[in-house]
Amino acid sequence: MTYFIKTNIIIYMLLVVAVGSATAQNSTSVFTVSGICGMCKARIEKAADSIGLTRATWDASTQMLTLDHTKAFDVEAAKRRILAAGHDTDNLRANQAAYEKLPACCQYHDEKNVHKSGGRDGHTVTGVIMRENDRGELSPIVNANVHWLEDPAINSRSDESGVFRIAHDAAYKRLIIGHAGLQPDTITVSDPQEVVVVTAQDNVLAEVTVSARRRSNYIAALSPTRLEVLTAQELFKAACCDLSESFETNASVDVVSSDAVTGSKQIQMLGLSGNYTQLTVENLPGPRGLATPLGLNSISGTWIESIQIGKGIGSVVNGFENIAGQINVELKKPGTSEKLFFNAYGNNMGRTDVNLNLAHSFNERWAGSLLLHDNFMYNKRMNFSDNGFRDAPVGNLFSGVSRWKYEDGKGFILQFGVKFLSDDRTGGEIDFNPATDKLTQNRYGLAFDIERYEAFAKIGYVFPQHTQRSIGLQLSGTAYNQTSYFGIRTYDADQQNAYANLIYQDILGTVVHKYRTGLSMQYDRYDERYLAEQFGRTEVVPGAFFEYTFSPSDKFDVVAGIRGDYNNLYGWFATPRLHLRYQPIAGTTFRLSGGRGQRTANIFAENTAALASARIVRIVAANTAENAYGLKPEVAWNTGISFDQSFRLFQREASFSTEFFRNDFTNQVVVDYENPRELAIYNLDGQSYSNSLQTELRFMPLPHFETRLAYRFFDVKTTYSDKLLQKPLVARHRGFANLAYTPHSGGWHFDYTLNITGQKRLPSTAANPINYRMSDYSKAYVTMNAQVSKTIGKVRPFDLYIGGENLTNFFQQNPVLAADQPFSEFFDTSLLWGPLTGRMFYAGIRFSLD
Repeated sequence: MTYFIKTNIIIYMLLVVAVGSATAQNSTSVFTVSGICGMCKARIEKAADSIGLTRATWDASTQMLTLDHTKAFDVEAAKRRILAAGHDTDNLRANQAAYEKLPACCQYHDEKNVHKSGGRDGHTVTGVIMRENDRGELSPIVNANVHWLEDPAINSRSDESGVFRIAHDAAYKRLIIGHAGLQPDTITVSDPQEVVVVTAQDNVLAEVTVSARRRSNYIAALSPTRLEVLTAQELFKAACCDLSESFETNASVDVVSSDAVTGSKQIQMLGLSGNYTQLTVENLPGPRGLATPLGLNSISGTWIESIQIGKGIGSVVNGFENIAGQINVELKKPGTSEKLFFNAYGNNMGRTDVNLNLAHSFNERWAGSLLLHDNFMYNKRMNFSDNGFRDAPVGNLFSGVSRWKYEDGKGFILQFGVKFLSDDRTGGEIDFNPATDKLTQNRYGLAFDIERYEAFAKIGYVFPQHTQRSIGLQLSGTAYNQTSYFGIRTYDADQQNAYANLIYQDILGTVVHKYRTGLSMQYDRYDERYLAEQFGRTEVVPGAFFEYTFSPSDKFDVVAGIRGDYNNLYGWFATPRLHLRYQPIAGTTFRLSGGRGQRTANIFAENTAALASARIVRIVAANTAENAYGLKPEVAWNTGISFDQSFRLFQREASFSTEFFRNDFTNQVVVDYENPRELAIYNLDGQSYSNSLQTELRFMPLPHFETRLAYRFFDVKTTYSDKLLQKPLVARHRGFANLAYTPHSGGWHFDYTLNITGQKRLPSTAANPINYRMSDYSKAYVTMNAQVSKTIGKVRPFDLYIGGENLTNFFQQNPVLAADQPFSEFFDTSLLWGPLTGRMFYAGIRFSLD
């Protein structure tokens, strides 16, 4: 671990010194660039920007671009980028296709251009409203609403080119510009003779000179799938020390403790276990397989740039395992993240987190970053229920990422890096001492020692003359090792994984018809040793996929995909998937989705609660050495429909959404806790399904005061030994509220979250002695979290934050059955239905350098 840190820091320091000494001298370059307006100016200066550039200034009157730069800056590469953006440079003419993609008001060769024709008389203000996609390409926004704040009766709409004209009076100074699905903003018109340029990026409308208020949590309006995006600002609403804590202010995803002693957590989405949700990191496989139980703890919240939550079936491009949804985590990128970011956190329960992010751009082509996370927990006596067992294992978790990026300016991009995780923790009874009590019946204890290594690479090429055409290769490989014991039981496991995904995408004639196709390979080798039994398998799954997108307008999309894969254990299978988005009128969006998913269960890693209990694990299969534990793969069909409506409430933007998803399993590996003496695992024989309904209202009752209210209903049933029963430990009813207030000035941020959790059915304990029984249903309960943060300073600002979790102080009183007899047959840590710990307070500091 120490070698990993020292090696990376030394590499960074040497490269920074070497590159810094080579780029100390500044130069100035001047050349002609064709353009016509302020929007052209912003585009040209943005295209020129790269490593080593100090300043770029384009003058519309002289058509001259002046660049102040160091020797590391490549002037010819800047010219190529400007040509690719659609602007002529010196004697070189931009590609005609790139020029034609420019907004009508920016087409400088057109004699009828609004700028050349004067654009307005003395009593009219003219402007243009465009949408910018992830590639920086612009398209007009039609029918945007424009009116004066001083006189709303004077209003206008943008035409098919995104251009609007509105009558002006000397008393009118502020324009309100809005469009369905986009956050509006107020623009001050300081010079009515200037063309007002407004762009929409990440669903936020903003003038170049206006600071936009980007929402921290939003629905991607143009995505065919219902994609919810959590930005870094959303993650700052809570401590978010790791990924498992990054969903506390979100209504769609639940993160719950798997049991009462191991500290492992799992995602729940659409009422299903996180095993059915595909977790990816920048669209590469995230912690999966044996790493699933503790994988959420391995990704630091301070590493995260954004999180995309896609409910229901996903794209065939990302594989076949997605059943309930996909969560993709985007990490901070070299070259765009802060040069330094530091975070320190501590709470009253004895936990400390320290995070350090370093990033540096070495020259125009190379950039690198180092992300470090260290978690300490040494309070052995935390025991809210007073049952003699630690509520959280103690020890240390360290993880790090070293990543690099290379871009040649001609379309080739290479990203690669390595990740490392070390997790060493001990839990059990408060007085457990591994030196004297390990694997004995002196005192109950558990421990796990985990190491995970990963290498990854993403190689891409965008064809310069055909920017819609690209080819990419995604690669990753992991090695996972775990040694652990639970009382007098042992569980050791190893996993090696390799993944490759080759993707080619292009258009068919026009951007109305797009497609992606490619090949994939997934390799997993497992070796598990539980008690005296050994379970091993090698699973190899090559596959191919094709996905077609039909987008005749920004109101309608159809995405149809199919993939075929061959599993060496289970044979051939097909995965069809379909997504549809329709916007009949501005502000109203319908989405439909449907498709198939398949996965192989890892029964021990996914059920650590049983390993930590006295339950006997019984696999009901003819031959447990065949395939994966002798069981079939899990197969389900997911269908979903959603409705989003934007409107105005309290004279501000608001939205309402409702969604319904259903999963039908044709086969499922059933995990049966209904007999308190055992954990039975067998193939489904009967029905298994989940119905999920969610409604959500977002509005701003006051300026800068965001409010989100949500209600969820789950109907999840599975056949257990010929009986169709409600899935245990899943609440049918849930309520959610999040309030966020950020004053316009002062640097204060106030956040409050309320969660209401309804009753949950509990597995039967009727066969236990009366003092070791639980009721048939849990209690309903309410939890509250709150945080206040303050930004201090202007030149080198830093954030101080304090907060509290579970402010209602509700916790389960009896999380461990037979805690007084941990080696008896009644000992059970798996029936955790509520919070394990009570009220908790924390404080921290964040500091960054750009």
